[in-house]
This record gives sequence, structure tokens and C-alpha cells, in this order.
Amino acid sequence: MSTEPSFGACGKCAPDEISHVWERVNVPIEDKSYDILIGPGILSELGNMLDQFMPGKNFIMVTDSTVEDYLGVDLMNILEAAGIKVSMISFPAGEESKRMDVVVDLARKMVKLGADRSTVILALGGGVTGDMAGFLASIYMRGIPFIQIPTTLLAQVDSSVGGKTGVDLPEGKNLLGTFAQPLRVFADIGVLCTLPASELRNGLAEVIKYGMIWSSELFDMLEAKWWDVVNLEPHVTADIVKQSCEIKAHVVAEDEREGGLRRILNFGHTIGHAVEASSDYRIPHGEAVAMGMMAVARISEARDMISSEDVERLAALLDRFSLPRIIPEYIDDDSIINLIQHDKKVRDGRVHFVLCRGMGHTEIVDDVNSEEIIRAVTACRE
Repeated sequence: MSTEPSFGACGKCAPDEISHVWERVNVPIEDKSYDILIGPGILSELGNMLDQFMPGKNFIMVTDSTVEDYLGVDLMNILEAAGIKVSMISFPAGEESKRMDVVVDLARKMVKLGADRSTVILALGGGVTGDMAGFLASIYMRGIPFIQIPTTLLAQVDSSVGGKTGVDLPEGKNLLGTFAQPLRVFADIGVLCTLPASELRNGLAEVIKYGMIWSSELFDMLEAKWWDVVNLEPHVTADIVKQSCEIKAHVVAEDEREGGLRRILNFGHTIGHAVEASSDYRIPHGEAVAMGMMAVARISEARDMISSEDVERLAALLDRFSLPRIIPEYIDDDSIINLIQHDKKVRDGRVHFVLCRGMGHTEIVDDVNSEEIIRAVTACRE
């Protein structure tokens, strides 16, 4: 894949077709409603849109060292050409930077730039950047506005929407964080062409999750149009991002702070996060979630909640998108069990698992025991 920046449509849409691919999804949270704009070429027009949306504001772009080099500088030029006042600060790319000391360092850089309560943060990057920049915005001067500009498929379909922010501790992912909704999300699918295949796979794991927990029609579409999906056909790409955002928007609107329905979004994540942490984050989030979904599907199958045919459909789709479903042998059972017990989804000492109740449906239970988990993990090693 190309490593050059692309704010357009990956050469697959004629210029007069681009705007017709743009989609809009509203996240209808009371007093904090916001729109997600989805499509190719959005970043090319971002300066004009920000000027209309928030005229006269000062912006600070927060990004990582990788995105700074291949997208950040070009986007700065676009914004400055539109008369937008913007500065940029960055941190070393990678999950290992998702720490409180890095957030404090970013905050101190903002102070030096003269950021005040009227400053707006632009979170440009993948899930790590979105989580950290959102967290920074939520605590800087007790809270300043921010806008999400997700540049990975994973961030566009999942982490940029819903207002979860946070950083990791050695004991687990996202154990420190806040709920803070962005003012808007700009998801330019054109930049996905700059990503390595591994990053696209990470995002597709979350898209598959939405099919498993909510929409069997989305799952069917992924099966039927898998070739267009992996080749980033613009209309299909915009459609899967839109459908994913619509599902998450519906869930978040009903349960902003994960007290009930929103927990279904954790399908595959309880075991997935344990796998990810056990690997010292060498296994990317999406790949770990793929393994976690497969393990939870096995638990659901053992409880006669989902058919073996649907479990095999999940396995086949993961294979089609080159997502791993085999948990490596070096991720030992004790480590997985220990990390699950410290997961933030534990309530009153009980681990809440999201299981499949047929394709597109879920059930949250709190009685999955260690033996069931180990049996499922063992099944995912074979």
C-alpha cells in the first residue's frame, strides 16, 4: 500500500463523485449531540468546515510521531491556507505511549502554547491518539472542547465515537480515563489508503464485532462483499463505517456511561484485552479482539446459545480478512485469567461476559467460570 498522504478517494472516485460518497451519522446524546461526517476527501475541506463550524477559534492538533510526518504537516498547511490558527504537538507513536506521564507532557506543551479554555484540540490519528487527546481535553483546565479526526479504520468505526477516553496502567488497558464526547468526528476514508494491511485488519475486527452483536445483515454484507472491503472500494468502505457508527451511536445514546446496553460493545474484548496485555501489547488490539471473539463464540457454542455453523462463519470471515483466531501458546492460561479478574468490566467481583445469543444478538452474563474460559482458549489454540 502507498505510504504517501491521501486526502482524496484513493483514485477510485472521480472528483465530482466524492461529495456524493459523504455520509452523516448523528450521535443523539442529550445536550451533547454531535455529527460524524464520513467519506473520502473530507480533510481537504476541513479548513473551510472548521471556519464555518467554529469561526475564530484557536486549535491545537494532537498527534503521534508517525501521523505527524505523513499527514499532520500537510493538514496543518491545509488549515493555515484556510486561515485557521493551529499549532501541533506530538508524542512517540505506539501503545506504550498511552501513559499518564505522556499526557502530562502534552499538557505542559499546551501551557507553553498559551492554550486556554477556548482552545479546541484536534485529535488526529488512531485509537491511541484519540483516547489520549480526548483524555487530555477532558482534564485540561477542567475540560476544553475537542474534535476527533480518526485516521485508522479502527478509530473511524469504534474508538473515535462514544466519548471513552483513557490511558493504560501496567495492570490493564484504559484503567484511567473519562467519558468526554467530542464536538464532531471527521472520518476521511481516503486516508485509509495510507495504512498498512495490518491496520486495516485491526479495524475490520471491530466491524465484524458489530455484525456479531447487532446486525446479521452487516455480517452478511461483509461475507458477500469481502473483496470490495479489503480493496477499500469507496462506497462499500463508507457504508461499513456508516453502519458501524450508526450501531455505536444508537448504543451510546441509550447508555453513555456503560451502565447497561453499552456493555455489548465489549464483545470479544474481555479475553482480547487479556491476550493483548499478556503479549506486552505486541499483539495489536484488533487482532487480540479477533482471538477474543473466537473464544467467546466457543463459550457461547458450549452453552448452546449459538450454532456451530455460525461459529464456523465467524472463523471463515476472520480467515478471509487475515485476522488471527489462534491464541499463541506463549499467552499462558494463568496470565489470561489473572488479567480478566482485573478487567474494568468486573462488577462486585464478577466478570461480565458478552455472549452470542444467535447471530446479531447478545446476552450479558456474570457466571462464566475460569474452567469455561480455559476450555475456550484451548479450543482457540488448535
